[in-house]
Amino acid sequence: MLKIIGRDTSSNVQKVLWICSEIGLPFEREDLGGPFGGNDTPEYRALNPNGRVPTIIDDGFVLWESNSCIRYLAAKHAAGTLCPDDLQIRANAERWMDWQIATVSPTLVPVFWGMVRTAPEDRDLDAIESARQKLTANIAIMDNHLANSTYMGGDNFTVGDIPLGITAYRWFNMEIDREPYHNVQRWYDLLCERSAFQEHVMNPMA
Repeated sequence: MLKIIGRDTSSNVQKVLWICSEIGLPFEREDLGGPFGGNDTPEYRALNPNGRVPTIIDDGFVLWESNSCIRYLAAKHAAGTLCPDDLQIRANAERWMDWQIATVSPTLVPVFWGMVRTAPEDRDLDAIESARQKLTANIAIMDNHLANSTYMGGDNFTVGDIPLGITAYRWFNMEIDREPYHNVQRWYDLLCERSAFQEHVMNPMA
């Protein structure tokens, strides 16, 4: 059985939990990271030298980096659906995964940490707003794309929707100002109808 190492409040772990639920893949999960600690033990560092979560173990195969994990699981268990057969459609979907980790995450993290993981009296509101403006510029890019696409990767739900779907949950549920991006809202509403998204993402942020 697939083993997932990482606390379920981690957005990166949620990516893996979400795809497992989408494809009906059984797994066992071990709490690690955040309040559970364990990131710096020699045993865990031997699996993942970064000391971050998630790490998955699939029949002895160890893999880390959340987007790589969901690519692997989709290719193995959902070829033709979450992992499209058409190379151009797949590349389009995976492009948004890379954009999430390289471009969007650096603008989301300061807002998330400032608003969710920092006590109100300790918040640097100017820094949070500066990051929020950069984040909203990225949400605007998504909105423009979704004006002509049902999902991030095309007409169907794919791996391209998972990383940015978790970004969208935080965007819509943090106590911040939000511009009215109607196409992102329409896409997000579709995600909210998915039972796997409801189970593994639509939970209190921590």
